[in-house]
Amino acid sequence: MIAEPNTASNLPSQKENAVRDEAVPESAVQNSSCVRNGNLKTPKLQLPLKNAFQREKRKVREQCENIKRNSSSSRRVSQLQNGEVVEAVTLFEVVSMGKRAMQSVVDDWVEAYKQDRNVALLDLINFFIQCSGCQGMVTAEMFQSLHKKDVMRKMTETFDEETGLQYKKFMAYPWILTVTWPVDMDNEDYPLIRTGPYWKKFKANFCEFIAVLVQQCQCSILYDSYLMDTIISLLTGLADSMVRAFRHTSTLAAMKLLTAVVSVHLNLDVNKHNAQRLYEVEKKRISGRRTSYRLDQLERKRKEYEHKLLEIQNMMNAIFKGTFLNRYRDVIPEIRATCIEEIGSWIKTYPDTFLNDSYLKYIGWMLYDKQAEVRLKCLLGLQGIYSRKELVSRMDLFTSRFKDRIVSMPLDKDHEVAVQAMKLLMLMSQNCEDVLSAEDCETLYQFVYTTHRPLAVAAGEFLYKRLLSHEGDEEVQPKGGGKFEASTEQLKRLIRFFLEGELHKHVAYLIDSLWDWAGKFLKDWECMTTLLLKNAEEDGEALSDAHESVLIEIILATVKEAAEGHPPVGRGAAKKILSVKEKKIQLEDCTKITEHFIMVLPQLLAKYSTDAQKVANLLQIPQYYDLDVYTTGHLEKHLDALLREVKDIVAKHSDMSVLEASSRTYYILCSEEIAIYSQVDHARTQLIDELTGQLNQLLDGFWQKEEGFCTDAGEISRIHSALRRVAAFHNAHDLTKWNLHDKTLRLLVFEMEHGSLPVLMILPALQCMYFSLLWQLAAVSENSPKETLFALRRELRRFSQICMCFLHHKEKDVREKAFMILCDWLLILSHQNSNNNEEAVGLLDYLPNTSLQEKLLLFIQEHVFIEEEEESKDLTEEKDRKDESCKLDDLHKKRSLLAAYCKLIVYNVVEMTAAAEIYKYYVKTYNDFGDIIKETLSRTRHNNKIQSAKTLILCLQQLFQTHAESQDSISGVDFSSASFTNMKELARRFSLTFGWDQVKSRESVAMIHKEGIEFAFQGATGVDGKCLPPNLSFLLIISEFSNKLLKPDKRLVYAYLQRYMAEPLPCRGDEWQPLIWYRNSLLANEDEESSVLGSSGEWSPVGTSKMSSFKRKLSNGSLPETSQAEAASKAPDLQCASQLASAAGKSRKRLKSREMHLQEHLPFLYPGGLRRRYCKDEIKTEDVSEEGQAEDTVEDVDVDVVGADQDS
Repeated sequence: MIAEPNTASNLPSQKENAVRDEAVPESAVQNSSCVRNGNLKTPKLQLPLKNAFQREKRKVREQCENIKRNSSSSRRVSQLQNGEVVEAVTLFEVVSMGKRAMQSVVDDWVEAYKQDRNVALLDLINFFIQCSGCQGMVTAEMFQSLHKKDVMRKMTETFDEETGLQYKKFMAYPWILTVTWPVDMDNEDYPLIRTGPYWKKFKANFCEFIAVLVQQCQCSILYDSYLMDTIISLLTGLADSMVRAFRHTSTLAAMKLLTAVVSVHLNLDVNKHNAQRLYEVEKKRISGRRTSYRLDQLERKRKEYEHKLLEIQNMMNAIFKGTFLNRYRDVIPEIRATCIEEIGSWIKTYPDTFLNDSYLKYIGWMLYDKQAEVRLKCLLGLQGIYSRKELVSRMDLFTSRFKDRIVSMPLDKDHEVAVQAMKLLMLMSQNCEDVLSAEDCETLYQFVYTTHRPLAVAAGEFLYKRLLSHEGDEEVQPKGGGKFEASTEQLKRLIRFFLEGELHKHVAYLIDSLWDWAGKFLKDWECMTTLLLKNAEEDGEALSDAHESVLIEIILATVKEAAEGHPPVGRGAAKKILSVKEKKIQLEDCTKITEHFIMVLPQLLAKYSTDAQKVANLLQIPQYYDLDVYTTGHLEKHLDALLREVKDIVAKHSDMSVLEASSRTYYILCSEEIAIYSQVDHARTQLIDELTGQLNQLLDGFWQKEEGFCTDAGEISRIHSALRRVAAFHNAHDLTKWNLHDKTLRLLVFEMEHGSLPVLMILPALQCMYFSLLWQLAAVSENSPKETLFALRRELRRFSQICMCFLHHKEKDVREKAFMILCDWLLILSHQNSNNNEEAVGLLDYLPNTSLQEKLLLFIQEHVFIEEEEESKDLTEEKDRKDESCKLDDLHKKRSLLAAYCKLIVYNVVEMTAAAEIYKYYVKTYNDFGDIIKETLSRTRHNNKIQSAKTLILCLQQLFQTHAESQDSISGVDFSSASFTNMKELARRFSLTFGWDQVKSRESVAMIHKEGIEFAFQGATGVDGKCLPPNLSFLLIISEFSNKLLKPDKRLVYAYLQRYMAEPLPCRGDEWQPLIWYRNSLLANEDEESSVLGSSGEWSPVGTSKMSSFKRKLSNGSLPETSQAEAASKAPDLQCASQLASAAGKSRKRLKSREMHLQEHLPFLYPGGLRRRYCKDEIKTEDVSEEGQAEDTVEDVDVDVVGADQDS
């Protein structure tokens, strides 16, 4: 049975996991300097032995001093470094350089082992130590007749405080090894975790060396009861070390060693089986004889294999119990991942031994690991097992125990883990009968709609093979002569699946998920259109209306996927770069689409001409045509048919989606580069003539009525439809010559004067006039006369006045439409170039005045951030659903309005300070508008860091003033009130937007503190400043930004704070607590400052050593220097001042050295010397060295990085 994993299985709390990372030795690669100088430092070996071992002692010493020997000379490898030839002598150097075949390296070592095994083994021991990155010294002594107690006493890991060295003693039979290294080598850097191609290759060479070593020794010295015992005991001892480098390297080596030994065991098992068969055959052949030399030889061979297998099994057990069981739940995730990866390899390589619950349980338990890397290795290992049907039958207990966990893993937060979990479930579904229930499958099917494409594609494979594709579909015999029977059945199953899944309506995502697996039948457009054109009278299996709508959406999605060759919007960061083969397939698909739909599309449009949704989807297909096919294939008659159908559709429909699709179809077909241009242009002109003629006739009749108003609802509907048709075509086509501007202007002016037009007429008229002016603006050229420009300027100003007037219209739809058009209009006018005509730019440029900016901001506050009243909750389920849909539509409109206004702020059309009113709602409306406000903050900070910081502090100041006005003047500010708490939370969110880079944001954060201090002490009475400032509580708000200050900047801000506090104050009352808290936030990390105030509540004097090193203060102008006498005079405690004054000289020297260092490494902070000056409104900041920056970086738990990736 597989036991339940420990409740703390995710935490390495077991005894074997009680391993802490300590000083990690430096890499042996740092020995390269010794190598280059020809003075390679190698571990010193000491062998205090009896006379019987004196010869071995001498040989070991000679080897460790790198005296020339035969084995080393044959292993020399040359490498060019810095113009010098470096000779690799040790195993570590040869393997790390990787200049020779690994087999020859191992052969050299085997030859050395056969000559003197102790010398060769010590060479191998040094190899493993050096691969751990240890630069220390290795000493060894032979294990003779020591008692067990003495041996255990030597198995220690101690620290010598006098020498500062770390000692590791362990037994590598028959050696007792002592590894010594400096304890201050705590950089946690060793070869296996280094990045870059060199170290990646080193790890591969390291693993290959171990595999080749076992392979080359399997026929000779592997079974001498000396080599493997020593290596296994060495690796086991190192794997128990507290040092991460030793533990990681030895665990990897032990796992790879066991993998190689498993391969040897497998080969031996095969050889033993063959020998047994030969023995039985030979025994039958000589059944009449008593003895046979051949039979005896086979018997000895068989016993030899059995003996070797027994030894190999002992090795496997020793490695598994000594290393794997201790390290598979190590605190280091890389070690756990290595163990799980290798056990998966063992099970797949040698299932007869390892494919049982005793080993599978470790993989199952680690599926719950907190690290994605470990979970991924578990899934990959299980994929190798479940992909083989002969192994699946032995996985019943494991499958029943861990199936639920695997089914839940496609929801993993790590994308790669989720993808591999879905692939594993695909294998389980294929090779395990009924392992997944119907509920499990329904859950997994929904992943085809996920935005992460690899996971969606994996789910698409699961859906296709499980639901859509059944064996024998391609061999189904046609019924009644139909040739699309198989594809038809698959399409119907796909349509049913989509309709039954009511949670999603994204056909494009579904098609993209299936594209790699079901591309053959998804490109069968002939089958799809045949199914649509079927007559229900002729064939009783015709599709229903809902099925036809879905099938048309599938046709559009497949056509788009084939023609564009990249995923739909929202799935994939960027367009995929197609290969030559993919481009060829794409061109072939485009040709196939064009040739088929040129003839079929007019028939489909004619059949569904009354259905707006179906027609709108079908009209999008021509934009993917290869239009040259019309002329090369002599298919002009089909073009005429298409144009006729589109013209009829425009006449029948007033739905905007249908009209826009029709307009775009004409735009695509009416390209001047193709031969059919004249034919399409003629049809387009005729259509627009008819549309404008209808509009003129309706408007003439409208104006002829009394007072220019018509109460006939039918006539209003006809005018509305005519205006919508003209506006839809005016969007994509220049209709200036039809003079629509004057007609729509008259309607809008009439509405301004009388206010009696229906909304159905105002909205399309406003849109139509907007398009008309845009086309006129786009037509401005370099040679445009001044009269034309002045006339256009008058029209632009008049249209702006109309939109401003409509901002106060009684109808909400009109107000929102006018606001959207006005925002886009202002953005276009302020950034237009008029085809390099500078005079035109000067005449047509238009920026909003203060009054208009206030109106726009007021509109946003009233229409976006206003809280709507709660409606009655006594609603039916259907009404409640409709109400939710209306709320979503309303939220979408609000987001569009806010985004349009924020674009004006980002592109400097309105002043940046207007964003302060928007930022007030950042926390309150975070779920609905947080992303828009965050992006606005990021863009404005990128444009101007200082002004953006002033906008943030202005937002907080306005909120504080509102809060203070609402409080009782006698009781003061209530720190526990909800409004004050919300202010602090907003300040904290603003602080998080500055990210991790304190150097990049230092100017902005310093400006926030400067403005905040000035505001806090604004209105303070008295020359000495002892009266309580009214805004002192604001210091609590800006204290949220203190952790974003660099250490020197904290000192500088503190000095600026001292300007407002001429003398230390008796801060005994609670009213002064904000000042104390703010001061403590600035001095939180100061080593030389006084500690936090005690119970007495008095201020500690400021040390001269702090202030004298900064000769500038925060001010608008240049700041005077502060002498020691002046600084000391401010401190009443002369004793404290004298104590701190002694440190002033050291502080100045340290600051000077830091400034010189910063000037060399950060020259951008010193454009004019050591000091950087800004305009008089900006802040003077003290520069900081890289060292200081590293020391004072404050990490936030919750980081909301906005603009952190922007360029400074």
